Amino acid sequence: MLEQLNPQNWTIAWGEILPAALGLLAAIVAAYFAYRVVFAILRRVTAASENTSDDLIIESIRRPIKWSMIAIAVTLVAQADSTLAFVWEPVAQFVRPALLGWIAYTLVKAFTAAMEIRLEASKDPVAVRSRRTRLSILSRTATFAIVFITVGLMLFAIPSVQSIGTTLLASAGLAALAVGAAAQPALKSLIGGIQMALTEPLRIGDLVVIDGHTGRVEEIRMSFVTVRTWDERAIVVPTTSILDHSFENWSRKSEKLTGPVYLHLDPAAEVDPIRAEFERFVEQHELWDKRTVGLLMTEAHPESIELRLSMSANTIADLFALRCAVREHMIAWLRREMPDALIRHRLEVEAANERVKGK
Repeated sequence: MLEQLNPQNWTIAWGEILPAALGLLAAIVAAYFAYRVVFAILRRVTAASENTSDDLIIESIRRPIKWSMIAIAVTLVAQADSTLAFVWEPVAQFVRPALLGWIAYTLVKAFTAAMEIRLEASKDPVAVRSRRTRLSILSRTATFAIVFITVGLMLFAIPSVQSIGTTLLASAGLAALAVGAAAQPALKSLIGGIQMALTEPLRIGDLVVIDGHTGRVEEIRMSFVTVRTWDERAIVVPTTSILDHSFENWSRKSEKLTGPVYLHLDPAAEVDPIRAEFERFVEQHELWDKRTVGLLMTEAHPESIELRLSMSANTIADLFALRCAVREHMIAWLRREMPDALIRHRLEVEAANERVKGK
């Protein structure tokens, strides 16, 4: 047995190997030349177009197409040469699905990047968030499906695990996903991600309140959503939790929003002068969008009254800044013009001491 492993005892049929090697080399050179010619023509065609998306797509698929053309050339030569076929066919069973998966993966990434470029040119922030959310979820779903199917096809090349490949491909059907959603958390998250992409309860960039946390939706994945709060904390929320529980979306239709400022004052305070000053200040403020401004007494208690000062702005950030400005201005104005309207809880210790001494 050891003598068979000795290279000196090997017999090499150069008369059979040399023609096969030359044919293989010629096929690879021809495939590479064809690849260069085809992509040179495609580059000229895309250069004449004003759209940059086609350039991005062509550049993305360049490498997988090159190797795919070489693999096709090797397969054609192997069909005419039994020696090369004996070596190439077992390898090709893994190479072919891998190349197909690579091409599909790069196409998904290229189309996603091209759509992102188009979204940047849009002037409607709500439409941009909607399309970006769908694009993000659907591209991740497509990527998962491509990897899933590619691995299943590659498993078919191994006889001992061919049954595993069959099971993986069968479970990729929508019927299997629907049936196994309740029992398989991964499949349930996948369906939840697709449902979120179609129904859009929230989108990337939306301002939401989830589980008491207020922030912008930073990332949407198949299994979780990341919300970035104002203090730069990242709140990770499971996708299934968002679909199963209620939450607040402050920018569902648009960024325009109406917000309140509450003042708790003495019951003896006159409301009309406060209303006039509030309306005067808001109407001249640059952040007000001229939609809503009003003051209402929303509560009345024996020791205090509650005034709700409502105002609106074009964006949520502008509304927050406007509310802070109104709150600061009205407190300063009340302290200066109507100090008796502010609630005071004080102990007159000095006066009480004088009364005690007088007794």
